[in-house]
Amino acid sequence: MLYIIVNELHLKGKHEKKLGEAAAVFQKAGIPFEVLKTTHAGHATEYVREITASRGNTIVAMGGDGTLHEILNGYQNFEDNPLGLIPFGTGNDFAAAAGIPHGVKEAAEIIAFRAPAAVDFIQFSSGLRSLNAVGMGLDVEVLQRTYSGKHHGKGKYFRSLLATLFKFKGIRFTAEYDGGAPEEHFGMIAALGNGTSIGGGIKLFPEAAIGDGYLDLIIVDYISRIKLFGALLKLMRGKVNSVKGATVAKVKNAKFTVAEPGFYIQAEGELYKDVAIDAQIVSGKLKMYL
Repeated sequence: MLYIIVNELHLKGKHEKKLGEAAAVFQKAGIPFEVLKTTHAGHATEYVREITASRGNTIVAMGGDGTLHEILNGYQNFEDNPLGLIPFGTGNDFAAAAGIPHGVKEAAEIIAFRAPAAVDFIQFSSGLRSLNAVGMGLDVEVLQRTYSGKHHGKGKYFRSLLATLFKFKGIRFTAEYDGGAPEEHFGMIAALGNGTSIGGGIKLFPEAAIGDGYLDLIIVDYISRIKLFGALLKLMRGKVNSVKGATVAKVKNAKFTVAEPGFYIQAEGELYKDVAIDAQIVSGKLKMYL
């Protein structure tokens, strides 16, 4: 059975017909399906936890990075339960990294007529999982401003980013990766990517590949406000290696430790309080239609 998981709020008005476009593709392909509408945070996780208790089902995320995040964290059994994506969110960063088209019909046809392939995901020691990227520092404060409701519309992330640049003071943390010695940092950003971008197109991990078996690590140490705008423009254009004070590496595992309690991290734009980024890459388990 194929299960389409979609946020009920996304189907209102002109968007409701998009579900019909996807349904028409699966009907034409002779694939039985059921639509599961989510109504609250964590609902997709609940659905997937139940569905993947057995084998032989296909899960289709009709949404963005947040929907994918919830779905991935519900998986109990990766065997014979492949994942499909019909991009329907605001940022759709993972869809961009995976080369999945934004057209509903085109994305549904990939699921209906192609075979799934293995993709990597990020696994925390705490059990949390992430498909696209995790991070702490500047990006978290940007998200907190974005979710506060002070900025609206399609460019709300970018406007929140500009506002944050004037106020962010940096964070102190220890970084360890691939068995190396601990490094002390006073930084702006510490992040791990499986996909190539965050925030709807900021190419923080331009060399990342969703099936290469590596996490792309970036740490940007403190930059004066005078130089920060120039560094930001370079990051947005994927020129991370040209940013002064940036550490970039491909790693299998990494840990960022913050001494002070009450800090937040983000995973696919979802905020988590006092959850340490202690993660590794997992390859070969999750199958996805690409």
